Amino acid sequence: MLDEAAPVRGALPDLASYDAILVSSSAGKDSQAMLDYVVELARRAKVLDRVVVVHADLGRVEWKGTRKLAEEQARHYGLRFEVVSRIGRVSPGGKDASAPYAKGDVFGDLLDHVERRRMWPGPGNARYCTSDHKRGPIRRVITRLHREHGRRPFRLLQCIGLRAEESPNRAAEPQLKHEIKPLKTKTRDVDTWLPIQHWTEAQVWRRIERSGVPHHPAYDFGMPRLSCVFCIFAPRAALMIAGAHNRELLASYVRIERDIGHTFKNGFAIAEIEAALEQGETTNNDALDGAWNM
Repeated sequence: MLDEAAPVRGALPDLASYDAILVSSSAGKDSQAMLDYVVELARRAKVLDRVVVVHADLGRVEWKGTRKLAEEQARHYGLRFEVVSRIGRVSPGGKDASAPYAKGDVFGDLLDHVERRRMWPGPGNARYCTSDHKRGPIRRVITRLHREHGRRPFRLLQCIGLRAEESPNRAAEPQLKHEIKPLKTKTRDVDTWLPIQHWTEAQVWRRIERSGVPHHPAYDFGMPRLSCVFCIFAPRAALMIAGAHNRELLASYVRIERDIGHTFKNGFAIAEIEAALEQGETTNNDALDGAWNM
């Protein structure tokens, strides 16, 4: 029975009309609640065998145990699980100055990318952390699923756990949209759906508790979101919690910030977090906010 505390609002696509349903999982709370919800709908539509879970592995910049947890959450429902990452792949090269890898170079993680580019990601078009390290690798799974089904007309539904409560930008996103190039081809159509866009955080946690599937311990530390350990959109209080539980990684961020001469955020150096922790400053959970203006 669908959760009455999280009523269906807006678009509800016909799952049976798609050849594959791809659920993006960060192993965070929103991905976890979305997965449980999509599984319920897929079972009702008798298309659970078409659901595939994909996780973009970010390496050392994501919370420890994230990849393993994403797989455990998928296996709980008996779903196919795919991991993608650009780390270790060979660069095809290109003229884009924001992608400073020559042809034949081996891609590193986000921190390697920052060191090469000599600039941290930023809002808008500068947000290469998402485009290059998440969306790009996930596109390969879409291509793979298409090939598995042959070149006949192929329809794929991409499910993403964004919620309107998180930011004005996410509230303004269409709940269901038909993608254009590069996802769309002559023999492939891709729709992107935000299944829990209208859910509140309380509804998300109720769904997780009812599912009985474990959540990431970062939330128990006080983190409101499970993105990169140190996200450029995170408030200071969240960066303090992240720093307290990831001191070695924090030191790497501080070193890179110093070496490239560009602050982690506009007007804010992540070195301030390290200094505050060294001075014994404690975190203020009252200053936390799940809306990171992403």
